[in-house]
Amino acid sequence: MKNRILSLLAGAILCLGPAAFAQHSVILATTTSTQDSGLLDVLVPMFQKQTGFQVKTIAVGSGQAIAMGRKGEADVLLVHSPDAEKAFMADGPGLNRKLVMHNDFVVLGPAADPAGLKAAPTAADAFRKLAAGSATFVSRADQSGTHAQEKKLWKGAGIDPAGKPWYLETGQGMGQTLNVASEKRAYTLSDRGTYLAMKKNLGLAIVSEGDVSLANIYHVIEIDPAKFPKVNAAGGRAFAAFMVSAPAQAVIRTFGVDRFGSPLFFPDAGKKDN
Repeated sequence: MKNRILSLLAGAILCLGPAAFAQHSVILATTTSTQDSGLLDVLVPMFQKQTGFQVKTIAVGSGQAIAMGRKGEADVLLVHSPDAEKAFMADGPGLNRKLVMHNDFVVLGPAADPAGLKAAPTAADAFRKLAAGSATFVSRADQSGTHAQEKKLWKGAGIDPAGKPWYLETGQGMGQTLNVASEKRAYTLSDRGTYLAMKKNLGLAIVSEGDVSLANIYHVIEIDPAKFPKVNAAGGRAFAAFMVSAPAQAVIRTFGVDRFGSPLFFPDAGKKDN
């Protein structure tokens, strides 16, 4: 009897085919900061238990995540590159861009701060000091949201660092870039959440923070099934709804408090989005 039941189940699976089971899998393309900070380690199991969907997380830079969305290679995006997101929405592949949360960027460097960035009144001034002193700076250089923000800061400071001997490019995610900056006793730009999550293993301190230009805002975006019929529209919609739901926002509100004394992110669902 047991063998007959197993045989019937196997036959049912073959009849349904892989396409039916693919609809229970949600491809999430997201920034490395949501992964490296540990936030998704809490939220994804919650979502899976609540909905029955299984999440395949692809943690890359926001630029790469948005590129995946443009090709229909993801069902939903969780990213933090507002200018690139707006261009993505204007081009048509995205649906229902929703504000999820924010934290901020911080400029990091050796605790001794040899370039004197702590005395700089703004982030732009800090970047000018970096260039003036030819202080080693490590860039992600991966078209991520953090890299986009870094390029805006250099532009605001009136400096093009490309090709300078003190400007190093990793082409890697936030965690790897922080490790390189720490090893080289260099400066870098990071989202606060990833830095705090990795701080105990880094020889880096915050040397510039709090400037309005360092805001770091996250949105969730569904991929339009009218553009890409193979996307799991129901799964993407469910994940987006979950991220702005009260239970998920409650997790975001307190995530990190037990380990760091303050949250790594701040919930923003339902707030006015600029």
